Amino acid sequence: MDFFLNKLKNILLNAGVKDSIADWSSILVLVAISLSIIFLLDFVIRKIIRSIFSKISYRTKTDFDDIMINHKVPRNIAHIIPIVLIYNIVPNIFYKHLNLKLFLEKLILVSVVVSVVWAIRSIFKSIKIFFKSIDKLRDKPIDSYIQVLMIFIWLTGIFGILAIVTGISFWEFMAGIGTVSAVIILVFKDTILGFVASIQVSVNDMVRIGDWITFEKYGADGDVIEINLATVKVKNFDHTITTIPTYALISDSFKNWRGMTESKGRRIKRSLNIRISSIRHLNDSDIKKMSKIDLIKKYIEDKYEEIIDHNKTSFSDKSLLINGRNLTNIGVFRKYIECFVENHSAINKDLMIMARQLEPGENGLPIQIYAFSNDKKWQNFEYIIADIFDHLIASAPTFDLEIHENEFKG
Repeated sequence: MDFFLNKLKNILLNAGVKDSIADWSSILVLVAISLSIIFLLDFVIRKIIRSIFSKISYRTKTDFDDIMINHKVPRNIAHIIPIVLIYNIVPNIFYKHLNLKLFLEKLILVSVVVSVVWAIRSIFKSIKIFFKSIDKLRDKPIDSYIQVLMIFIWLTGIFGILAIVTGISFWEFMAGIGTVSAVIILVFKDTILGFVASIQVSVNDMVRIGDWITFEKYGADGDVIEINLATVKVKNFDHTITTIPTYALISDSFKNWRGMTESKGRRIKRSLNIRISSIRHLNDSDIKKMSKIDLIKKYIEDKYEEIIDHNKTSFSDKSLLINGRNLTNIGVFRKYIECFVENHSAINKDLMIMARQLEPGENGLPIQIYAFSNDKKWQNFEYIIADIFDHLIASAPTFDLEIHENEFKG
């Protein structure tokens, strides 16, 4: 390098240029020539690496190499080699100017660190997208793990840059950082909590991307679309987006509907409130009328014969209906509800079907339907419930029953 500098300087001096100007001019010319060669080398290396990646991606079945090309991994890797060459060539041109040489060495070393971090970032970004294309990993919080790794990479890069600028060795600098670890933990508290939460969420399989969750504290009710280090994004059914801190998934209570969506049916658990004053025993005329109902005809006939036989053997005085055993309109209606639900085409017959009586209260006597619909889609599920209860509400007067409703007082 000395030879070229002196040669250029002598040429300029012979041309009548002043010594100081000749010195700096020769340096600048040599720097320009060196940078031109290095930029040309960068272009060639970039083309070679990209060509190699393209040939590999053409021959392999995996999409990973294609993803890396799309995210400029070959280009970012190619930039590192020329910068290393710059570090070995350019500062040596300024050997007579020690302060400037030291500054350039530090500046180029910083550029090397940034280039390496940027290349690693593009690789991790490619890995994230590749993992998300795999069905088994699509619903995992890949973003969180990649973000944690990138935080460590960026911190290492930043600490490396600070060590270069200050002139302290990297390990001595890291040892000094250890003394202020409490401050670092305080600054990155949410990140650390998010990282721990992401691991627990993944290991315990609490939430996956695509799960429907309800989180009342944050007003979230919809599908999880993203899980990263700091937040979980939920797309609500009104198409708004709710952002929840990741650590809230392990510190607070929320409802995950995945069990329902993966089951054989969606649960129906809803009640009809019957006015208590309309409940009564059935006489022979009532039984004769209700025995015409197809769904419960056999039930009423068998039950009626059983009751008559019992009352005969127990010598019950049937001049009063209260004596002995009797059918009631609410009991027959409850049986009708059960038969109707069992015969409904949208109900899963392999799961529990029940019409049960709950504790009476100020709103009457609740008759609850407990069953599971075949169709789990929300819109269709609501149609099924509406279809069942439309029929049952309209059927209640046939059993001489009234649906309870609070009177409006104007």
